[in-house]
This record gives sequence, C-alpha cells and structure tokens, in this order.
Amino acid sequence: MTPQLRTPRHQVSPRSVVLWTMQAALFWLVLFVPQLIVFLLVSEPPTWEVALLAATGAVGLLHTAVEPSWRYRVHRWETTPDAVYTLSGWLSQEWRVAPVSRIQTIDTKRGPFQQILGLATVTVTTASAAGPVEIEGLDHDVARRLVVELTNTTQATPGDAT
Repeated sequence: MTPQLRTPRHQVSPRSVVLWTMQAALFWLVLFVPQLIVFLLVSEPPTWEVALLAATGAVGLLHTAVEPSWRYRVHRWETTPDAVYTLSGWLSQEWRVAPVSRIQTIDTKRGPFQQILGLATVTVTTASAAGPVEIEGLDHDVARRLVVELTNTTQATPGDAT
C-alpha cells in the first residue's frame, strides 16, 4: 500500500503555543533591546531610529501574538504501520509523508524551554533528499511512546531504508 498525502489526525500539545510564544518573544527581544539601548543613549535620536524602534516593537508584538496560535492550528502528526505523516508551518505549510520502510533513525530532542514545559521533538530521519521529518511540540511522554512505536514498527518492516 502506498502512503497518501493527507491531513494527519493528531495535534501537538497545547503547551507548544507557550513554547512558540517564548521562542518568538526571545527572538524579538534580541532585536528590540539593542535598539532600545541605542535610543536611550542618544540625546536626540533621529526620526528614523524612533520609527525603527516603533516598527520593531509593533511587528514583534504582532508576530509573538499571532504565530504561535496559528502554528498550533496547523501542526499535526500521525503514524500508521505504513508511514509517518506531518503537517507543519504557519505562513508556508509543509505536508510530509515518510514511509516506514525508509526510516533510518528516530531521535528525540528537548531544549531548555521544552524541558521546562514537558515537551519534546521527535526527528525521523529517512533516505530522503528533503531531510528529516520533525514533530515538534509533543508531550514528552507521547514522544517517548512514539519513539518506541516507530522503532518497533521499523524493525518489523521489510526494506533497507534507502
């Protein structure tokens, strides 16, 4: 049976919205704070500096408020005995199907924010030029069960993963 491109059934953890909000806020703070420091140090900042500071703040707030919820509505995943299905992104969305017979490795990673929030990312590496399939924002226990399930499924699936 050939896997078909379709919308996966499972959403990621709702805590992923908090993760993505933290990541977006950190990104924009790294851009905004140096501009703010320069703005505060200059006695009479030029109009363009004021406009740049205001634009960075406005775009940063808008992005931080919108992107995490939008991503949560889009991000989905599912596994079957035949394939791993993912849908990710927000402005640009990507559907991926990784046939189980092509899986080479299954990895889990947890950054500092993910550890705090009890989340994990499962990376499924295949023999594909498109690169690995990532399922970001999974509950840590769900990620552990998924790795065990995929490991067992790939071991039982004929093929050479190439």
